[in-house]
Amino acid sequence: MAITYANPMTEFEGKKVLVTGGTKGMGEKIAQRFAAAGAAVLTTARSIPAELADPNLFVQADISTLEGVETVVQAVQKRFGTIDILVNNVGGSNTPPGGALAATDENWMETLNWNLLAAVRLDRGLLPLMLDNGKGAIVHISSIQGKLPLYESTVPYAASKAALTNYSKSLSKEFSPKGIRINTVSPGFIQTTAADAMMENIAKVTGSVERALQSVMDALGGIPLGRPGYPEEVAELVAFLASDRAGSITGANYVIDGGTVPTV
Repeated sequence: MAITYANPMTEFEGKKVLVTGGTKGMGEKIAQRFAAAGAAVLTTARSIPAELADPNLFVQADISTLEGVETVVQAVQKRFGTIDILVNNVGGSNTPPGGALAATDENWMETLNWNLLAAVRLDRGLLPLMLDNGKGAIVHISSIQGKLPLYESTVPYAASKAALTNYSKSLSKEFSPKGIRINTVSPGFIQTTAADAMMENIAKVTGSVERALQSVMDALGGIPLGRPGYPEEVAELVAFLASDRAGSITGANYVIDGGTVPTV
């Protein structure tokens, strides 16, 4: 049977998409990629961005909380009525350096809420809408730290991302037979504006941004490609996985790290 696909630059026309944390970094590029291909894209963030193109397509909410997730679910129902694609992008870590013993219960719970439970709660709130449609796509943004933890300062983050990847696989087993594909993308070091700011801080010690960048890559064990990834590259991978072009891909974890992880 011959299969034809829509033009990748118009393939999301008419689609309703939610991208959490979609106002900066990878999330912003992901949201822009879907919008450029015709989708209506609702984004979330804890604070209102300085430049907000369409207030009707933004929800101010802290989705690391139950209340924040409920706000977003209600906004999707009110503004879209349904949902076709969900990208759980929100994540991060404020755990202090010092290894496992430096992480408090508060650090653990904050990190788990950001990186795991936000996705769990949003999936639980929005999957019923996808089930009503009989189809949908969910992409969870995990991290290579799920396989390659950096013990000095990101033990809770790495553990929560490993859990997110495992959870995503479990979810795909349950909901793929019902028409909903669920996949995970695990970026490595991505050169976002936040990463650039980090390079500037490190450069105060190393003497240059170039040395700072090299020091971070060395800490990861090297990046065979020789550079960090770009947010646009992550966005392109997410768009592919959410598209009909990836119609047979579900329950997969796609690593995009320039070859950083040294094992299969």
